[in-house]
Amino acid sequence: MELPVDEDSVTLIGDVTTGLVLVDIVNGFCTVGAGHLAPKVPDKQISRMVAESAELARAFCEKKWPVFAFLDTHHPDVPEPPYPPHCIAGTDEANLVPALQWLENESNVTLRRKDCIDGFVGSFEKGVHIQTPYSLNPHPPIRFV
Repeated sequence: MELPVDEDSVTLIGDVTTGLVLVDIVNGFCTVGAGHLAPKVPDKQISRMVAESAELARAFCEKKWPVFAFLDTHHPDVPEPPYPPHCIAGTDEANLVPALQWLENESNVTLRRKDCIDGFVGSFEKGVHIQTPYSLNPHPPIRFV
């Protein structure tokens, strides 16, 4: 099924602080056979989304622009109805897809695990909890694409 999405090109300009947000591009949703919610067979829309995300992320990293990636990650004993268990913490299901794993070593990238649909409400990190988008950066606003 093709999604009704208008596609526009994005021009990355240097005079504006620009950031990239990647959401849930993890094995448990994008890698064939990686879990209950992963595709069962190769899916060209998912493959294209992953490839384009990797290309965008590479362009942002080359310019040292901020990249922020949410990773769906759930504790094994905490269900998320109506979904079956997925992206369990400590499993490969909750990790970035292979095409994006290099992001883990980039200084301009922030990876944030989350345990619900809304990443700003459900993200977690040892000692940190994001409550609003405004708490991401106390500096002038960043335009995310």
